[in-house]
Amino acid sequence: MEWEILVVPFFGQGHLLPSIELCSHLASRNFSVNLVISSNLSSIVPTSLRSHPLVIITELPSSPAPPPPPPPSLPSLPPQQQNDPLQSHRSHHAKMAQGLKAVLSAHADGRSSRRIACAVIDVMMGWSGEIFQQFGVPTVGFFTSGACSAAMEFALWKADLEGLKPGEARILHGLPEAMALTEADLKRRPHGPPHLRNGGGGGLPFPSPPGGAGPKFMGPPQPGHQPPWTDEVAGSLALIFNTCDDLERPFIEYVADRVGKPVWGVGPLLPEKYWKSAGSLLHDGEIRTNRNSTVTEEEVVQWLDSKPPGSVLYVSFGSEVGPTMEEYPQLAEALAESSSPFIWVIQRGSGRSGPPRTFLGGRPDSDAGEDEGYFPHGLSDKVGERGLIIRGWAPQLLILSHPSTGGFLSHCGWNSTVEAVGRGVPFLTWPIRGDQYYNSKLIVAHLGAGYVVSDDMSRPVKKDQIMKGIERLMGDEGVRELAAQLRARFEIGFPASSVAGLDALGEFIRQRSA
Repeated sequence: MEWEILVVPFFGQGHLLPSIELCSHLASRNFSVNLVISSNLSSIVPTSLRSHPLVIITELPSSPAPPPPPPPSLPSLPPQQQNDPLQSHRSHHAKMAQGLKAVLSAHADGRSSRRIACAVIDVMMGWSGEIFQQFGVPTVGFFTSGACSAAMEFALWKADLEGLKPGEARILHGLPEAMALTEADLKRRPHGPPHLRNGGGGGLPFPSPPGGAGPKFMGPPQPGHQPPWTDEVAGSLALIFNTCDDLERPFIEYVADRVGKPVWGVGPLLPEKYWKSAGSLLHDGEIRTNRNSTVTEEEVVQWLDSKPPGSVLYVSFGSEVGPTMEEYPQLAEALAESSSPFIWVIQRGSGRSGPPRTFLGGRPDSDAGEDEGYFPHGLSDKVGERGLIIRGWAPQLLILSHPSTGGFLSHCGWNSTVEAVGRGVPFLTWPIRGDQYYNSKLIVAHLGAGYVVSDDMSRPVKKDQIMKGIERLMGDEGVRELAAQLRARFEIGFPASSVAGLDALGEFIRQRSA
């Protein structure tokens, strides 16, 4: 009987895209792989993966909008929260749980010709571990983020931070000295409505099991508090991270030492063409579905070709987070008064509060009936050909690989971070939530490939801070050189340490299944 690996990602393209690449790597090692996703994410899965003979795509039902009421087993919300997105969240998870049980039942009662060797589950789908346990399926915890954020959260849980003073740097035992904690590192902006905020960290609700006691939270947790991921991976046999030794070896080793189980870096999990196109333009349309946008790739290339090498600032906050409605005009004014050419990508709904559509089961390329959010009306007239403003989808891989791109104003989501690092683009970091704060610190303090936009991210970012950051980044040859040195580590292709990590994971699964 053939063995099969289930891969279960969390919602949203930031989690699905690396899961897709993981499936390709596992299939190349002769594993049958079943990617289990919510049906609303179906459009993101490329044809190349669907047509692979060793890959199955299982689509589970997703809640329509408005979602049906949750089953009686789910905890009820107080009356003032009845219309809260958390209700949709629980309903969506209930549907996912039912779908997972149906998939596992088909294997358990012999309706499938395959046996499940293990399930690789996104740590933000940790609630599903109980379901796999019921069916006797072992699990491997999958971090689609890097190892630095997990290591820092664990270190802060154990650290003595009493009496930390302004200007003081407190070394975290077992981590690089550059990651020493400062008072500024503890400052976080609130994110989301008050009842979803987690101390100073804030964030979206971390998935809780259907019928569970209530929501956990996307970190970072408050210092001294146990990181949610430690419970989520407690039942896993091993952990894998979307990173590599060249970027994060000290952090991978730190986590392995603390959890006492195998931990491998198996990334960055980027498209194969990314690794084979070093030094040349990478066209997103050849890899990813081109969704709603106000520009074509050809128009972006033409605009970039007209700008001097290393002169363009790329501004993008990804598909799920961004500045506040009050901060966006500050950014627009800074770009207007700056002398640097820029590309600014603005998602529909920018500046709105609440969780992203994909978090609650919405299609990532759908904007029907959606609040348009912030848009810098009049900015194009002010800056002329110096600026290119893109509404919606942007060919990020193309932009980052173009020689005219010289800086990246980024929220430091992990996928965007590794895409830019591999192309040698330095950063002006603007973290918004969760692991982005630690990704920012990794880039700025440990790797030296950029600057942070503000020393106090608990306060709104102002125009003057943005302008100073842009001027500092775009005029610093030293930081460009450090970014170029990082790029050189990736020019030989997919990291050898991650090839070894994937091989070790495959052998681990085979031995467990024997």
